[in-house]
Amino acid sequence: MKTRKFLTACLAAALLPLTIFSCKQNTVAETAEAAEEVPPLYGFEPSEFEADTVEVKYGDTFSVLMMRMGMDASDAYALSELCDSVFDLRKIKAGNHLHAYYEVTDSTRDLRYAIYEQDKVNATVFQCSDSLAIWNVTKPVEHVRKYTDVTINSSLWNDMLAAGGSPELIMNLADIYQWSVNFFTLQKGDRFRTIYTQSMCDGELVGIDTVHFSLFDGNGYKQTAAVRFETAEGGNTFWDKGGESLKRMFLKAPLKYNRISSRFSYSRRHPVTGKVKPHTAVDYAAPTGTPVQAIGDGTVTKCGWDPTGGGNRIRIKHNMGYESSYMHLSKFASGIRVGTRVTQGQLIGYVGATGTATGPHLDFRIWENGRPIDPLKLDSPASDPLDTAYLSGSSTRSMRNIWPKWPVTTPPTASPLPRPSLPNNLLPL
Repeated sequence: MKTRKFLTACLAAALLPLTIFSCKQNTVAETAEAAEEVPPLYGFEPSEFEADTVEVKYGDTFSVLMMRMGMDASDAYALSELCDSVFDLRKIKAGNHLHAYYEVTDSTRDLRYAIYEQDKVNATVFQCSDSLAIWNVTKPVEHVRKYTDVTINSSLWNDMLAAGGSPELIMNLADIYQWSVNFFTLQKGDRFRTIYTQSMCDGELVGIDTVHFSLFDGNGYKQTAAVRFETAEGGNTFWDKGGESLKRMFLKAPLKYNRISSRFSYSRRHPVTGKVKPHTAVDYAAPTGTPVQAIGDGTVTKCGWDPTGGGNRIRIKHNMGYESSYMHLSKFASGIRVGTRVTQGQLIGYVGATGTATGPHLDFRIWENGRPIDPLKLDSPASDPLDTAYLSGSSTRSMRNIWPKWPVTTPPTASPLPRPSLPNNLLPL
């Protein structure tokens, strides 16, 4: 018996340090977990409440919405009065939603909070019980560097999405290449390779931050490279490898994202009269009201009705002997008249079907020293090239120092950039 008690005592003594050590481990672990606790993003934990959603209808006021969610009229009015310094209630738009959070018991269902998502990143929280309060929340945004390689098989839109790109990236590429690539004439086999940084929030795309590099290989085009490089003087942002600006004297097209219904020809059969005659223009089919831009800087020389069938027409005189014409417009943009100076990309009118036309479209023409030329074959003069100092490797601000990073053959692995520290910007009242 004594031997048994002795063994029990020895075993207890041996286990005691392990027990103490284990307790210390648990204490350290619990302390670490406590240190890592992050306050709820919205100032409360939505999962602890019963959630519901109310759609904003046309004509709804904030007070009406809050009462629909169960708030009494006096509190709803008081809460709306608190909004002035935090959130403009006019930003609540019909079709959007307010998310309501209720505390539920056996006999009550009390509205505690409501959230209005302003966009993918910003939200406004309304505290609806206890003391009324309002605060804005900014969700954490992740900036991710990506690479896409898209070869067109059906359309740039479909193939870009299939390759993991986005409509926002297409819009960026259209802006970058607007002087050198006509997006109306892209063909099967044309290829875009692009390195860019995009913003993500809760797994959703917020937008494209920056396009760093892009390379376009297309049928009928020489390889067109674009590297983002900002000089100390400012100005052009995208350049090719030789330091030539991608910006040209003229845009490739005067409107965006539609089809060509008729091309430049000296023997086209007119769709209305049936006569075969020259059609020294490109027709862009587009819905009535589509914005039309000036392809380059110049002066408006004609703005009015064309008696030969062109309907509402604008003609612009540019430098170096060039002129451009825009016909069948539904109306002219405000301020456009004979003598008006316009800049490249400026809104000058809207697509229509005025004059002799079978449907809404833009009849677009270009002349060089009085001779009509095919707009799709226009070799637009370039803007000023990059200063040679930026092309050498001797300067820290040298394009050569960043160009070799372009992956001509091997795409880089997409890697996240450092995540910024974004405060929640809580503003309780």
